[in-house]
Amino acid sequence: MLTRKQYELLVYLDKELRKKGVSPSFDEMKDALGLKSKSGIHRLITGLEERGFIRRLAHRARAIEVLRLPDNMDGPITKAGPKTSGKRFAANVIKGDFKLAGASAVGSESESVQLPLYGRIAAGTPIEALRDHSNSVGIPANMIGKGDHYALEIDGDSMIDAGIHDGDTVIIRRSDTAENGSIVVALIEDTEVTLKRLRRKGASIALEPANTAYETRIFGPDQVKVQGCLVGLFRKY
Repeated sequence: MLTRKQYELLVYLDKELRKKGVSPSFDEMKDALGLKSKSGIHRLITGLEERGFIRRLAHRARAIEVLRLPDNMDGPITKAGPKTSGKRFAANVIKGDFKLAGASAVGSESESVQLPLYGRIAAGTPIEALRDHSNSVGIPANMIGKGDHYALEIDGDSMIDAGIHDGDTVIIRRSDTAENGSIVVALIEDTEVTLKRLRRKGASIALEPANTAYETRIFGPDQVKVQGCLVGLFRKY
């Protein structure tokens, strides 16, 4: 699951690498995607790397290798290039003001509840989370308290030192506030969603990973909105 811009950048990188044998510069990427700053390209590159689509080669300038293409592009990466079949990519984004259905009890005396499952969320650099209205997940009733709750599947390993692994399902209590140090679902600039530990530092907000391989990112107070707080987790083996 990629954002539209991540998808566009990945296709552009693959095309340029096959044509020139070297990855384009950040300025070239910025111009190709119509972005205003290179910081946006850095964010997209990091997100693609964390998702396993590309690899940056250490100690080499402009050295990026495309490892794979999205599932909605036909065919593997070859010298002849991917077959796009004219398909257009469409991302379904969780908006900042989405209304949650909350937990619905299977029965008044039931020991489990059904929570809406809103797709996969990156525990890495923020990506857009996809909402699937048809999915729900049953969990033990004692995992949640009062309030509206929903579930998200984790995609990535940047919260692994907090015990949150790739493929885990996290239980989120809907809230637009959070205590300092809480693990939250954060909406960044109304388009991208991530699971991170929230730290307030003066007028800034830091979103901290729990993996030293990833960097803490700092945002202004108007760039981040809390969409919920982590209250539980379960894992399938």
